[in-house]
Amino acid sequence: MKRLILSLVGLVGIVALAMPALASENLLPGYERMIVASAKRPAPLAATLWYPAKIRSYRGIVGGNAVFEGTSGLMGARIADGKFPLFLFSHGSGGNMDNSAWLMAALAEKGAMVLAVNHPGSTTGDSSPRASAVLDRRAGDLSAALDNLLADPVLGPHVDRSAITAIGFSLGGGTALNLGGLRFDGSAFADYCRASPAQLDCVFMGKGNLELDRLPQGFSADGRDERVDNVIAIDPGFTYAATADSIAAMKLPVLVINLGEKNLMKAADVSAKGSNLVPRLPDAARVVIAPAHHFTFLAECKPAGAALLAEEQDDPVCDDPKGADRADVHAQIIDAITEFAGL
Repeated sequence: MKRLILSLVGLVGIVALAMPALASENLLPGYERMIVASAKRPAPLAATLWYPAKIRSYRGIVGGNAVFEGTSGLMGARIADGKFPLFLFSHGSGGNMDNSAWLMAALAEKGAMVLAVNHPGSTTGDSSPRASAVLDRRAGDLSAALDNLLADPVLGPHVDRSAITAIGFSLGGGTALNLGGLRFDGSAFADYCRASPAQLDCVFMGKGNLELDRLPQGFSADGRDERVDNVIAIDPGFTYAATADSIAAMKLPVLVINLGEKNLMKAADVSAKGSNLVPRLPDAARVVIAPAHHFTFLAECKPAGAALLAEEQDDPVCDDPKGADRADVHAQIIDAITEFAGL
């Protein structure tokens, strides 16, 4: 069979297309790009949907670039029959809707749909401390994407509306908690940063046009979406700033996945030794995966990835702690999510 390869090098999106593989192979998950209008944003949002595919279409590689390995999906393939649980995924600061494709594709292969968006002002190439602090906009992005998906006459009927989970990594973990009803106190975050100024989140916020004592109103806004049934937060941010009343009122089941023990990022430590978030939530569980650290969540790196990052004086996100195996950590994350969500 003749094959056509189209290379598109970039931080986001499809970097290769090929003719469909043989029908005897197992189906890859389907992948669809979408455009979402949001009342909280001046321009439409880019969104993606991963889902179980019914038939084969063109194969594409999503999220790959010079540093990270990509993930295979079937471009716009017809969705499988039935209704499927839905995950609303929020990326971290400086991330994007495609660089966690490894996780989204795995969940789709287990029979789920995963809807993700690019959050303007905190994506790859435009990550701004000031924009990242307007948390209600990020939550609103996913609520708008959910509106759009449910209204879609072809894809919407396949969503199991009784099984919608907000999930996110890092800043996106805070967004997932916000969608579930958690709110954040700007003064508490300012106090946290005064006490721990060297922490990554405080360093990042301190680099922007932002005064911690005058955070945007959206930082403390209510982002709750009543359609969300469960929350999964992976190394979430802002846990020290969660308000006591919203913690007590949050009745949804919550899973927090922490990456590392001695390498655990302070902002994400939800144990009794950290922000004490999980012990205070009415229905929460915590899973610790080690050895690992915060950036072990990111996609597997290409052989030259670490050197390229060093050359650009970028964060060493390809360097894992001693003994850590990124592929194994990813498998453990998938298992924890699968068990919690009942996939």
